[in-house]
Amino acid sequence: MAVASLRLVLGDQLSRANPALADLDPVTDRVALIEAPGEATHVRSHKARIALFLSAMRHFAEALRADGLPLDHVRLDDDPERPGLVARLERLIDAHRPAELVVCEPGDWRVLADLQDLCARRALPLRVLPDTHFLCSTEDFARWAGRGKTLRMETFYRWMRKRHGVLMAEDGEPEGGRWNFDEENRGAYPKRGPGPIPAPARFEPDAITREVLELVERRFADHPGSLASFGWPVSREQALVALARFIDTRLVNFGRYQDAMWSGTPFGWHALLASSLNLKLLDPREVVAAAERAWRERPPAAREGEAGASALAAVEGFVRQVLGWREFVRGVYWLDMPGLADANHYGHDRALPAWWWTGDTRMACLRDAIGQTMREGYAHHIQRLMLTGNFALLAGLAPREVAAWYLAVYVDAVEWVELPNVAGMALYANGGRFTTKPYVASGAYVKRMSNHCGGCAYSPELRTGPRACPMTTLYWRFLDAHEAELAGNPRTALMAKNLARLSAEERGAIRDWGDGLLADVDRI
Repeated sequence: MAVASLRLVLGDQLSRANPALADLDPVTDRVALIEAPGEATHVRSHKARIALFLSAMRHFAEALRADGLPLDHVRLDDDPERPGLVARLERLIDAHRPAELVVCEPGDWRVLADLQDLCARRALPLRVLPDTHFLCSTEDFARWAGRGKTLRMETFYRWMRKRHGVLMAEDGEPEGGRWNFDEENRGAYPKRGPGPIPAPARFEPDAITREVLELVERRFADHPGSLASFGWPVSREQALVALARFIDTRLVNFGRYQDAMWSGTPFGWHALLASSLNLKLLDPREVVAAAERAWRERPPAAREGEAGASALAAVEGFVRQVLGWREFVRGVYWLDMPGLADANHYGHDRALPAWWWTGDTRMACLRDAIGQTMREGYAHHIQRLMLTGNFALLAGLAPREVAAWYLAVYVDAVEWVELPNVAGMALYANGGRFTTKPYVASGAYVKRMSNHCGGCAYSPELRTGPRACPMTTLYWRFLDAHEAELAGNPRTALMAKNLARLSAEERGAIRDWGDGLLADVDRI
């Protein structure tokens, strides 16, 4: 029997507040939740990323059934002849003959285009609903972006703070008299080490997750990564526990040490909530409200003292990531696609080193960051930006390959958030569309923000020679190659001035040594 509508719930839309479920009539409509092997191989996904999506989808399916909704849940091993999402969806369309297909805005341009093509081919009306999970719609972002000459997150963030009344005082000014506390939020760990850090919430796999872990090991045995320590939230209930644990025990030092790195310390003081937010197990409103409440519920005198200022800095730094950066990059993604996927400002085309998938390099910082990525499916934002991202830019790795790697290996990766961060922030591939400079640094930065250099085979102070840090060599090589562009940018002019202090012989030696490194990048 034909149905009025088929409501498609995508794997990163696992919320009962999903607009596609809002006006559903259980008598005349049906819900479709589709596990598609092709979505795990579109990029060669980390086993933990596959397992997280599948387990969260299966837990959400249980919740929908408990609510009595008419559900077609296509499981991974169903219909092996149709591995793709669209092919599996088309079979459901044939079975139910819906009058329309309804879906919330996808987080991936490719998926939206595929659904549009399918419905056009089938002459099936497609209703794409605005994603109310976000605090700024794509239409509102486009209107905001159209008001100014440049896209800058700081301007957007202040607009969002005012618009939603977050961390705002009664006089309309920001709490603490400042919009951001970046200076307080860039600390390295003490020289003696980070000390005790309260553990983030981790969850013992239940029967559903154990079944998924076995399935992933069987079906995707040749994919990168490990499932040995899998403990990510896979349901709304678990995600709420993870949020509470962060607010209660880890937020206090999140701001101060959010940029810090230390060997064998994969999580630091970070929230580890991005995967739950991006699967829609958590709503950003409740996350921001919980962080703000943690500061506001302190006695007024405590908020005004030194400890209160430190707490405000931590809360502001966290709110900036959720209300500011997360909403900003989503707006940029939909504003600039599909061109963003092909952006390549520097014309870089080098293939990824083989060790990019294993961490088997003599560079201690990248060995640690990539090694933990393969174990956990996670690295925090500075490891992504200033270690793997920095090296990828300095080494001239192809932006499309790098973006595919980031999308594949992190459990929180959905293209709307991954691609702008990689192409725009880490690689400067879009030529500074929304950033003011390329984020490049030498080994000196790594030494300042971590303990990695102490036991490394390379020395961050050396530019050339067998013990020279490749990050340092390639940094100076990058400055040499792009001197004129850097000199013309106020944010990077000092870099160009420092380069100008080197003799022609020194610059030639850097070019030669750097070229030699990149000719055999697999051996770094």
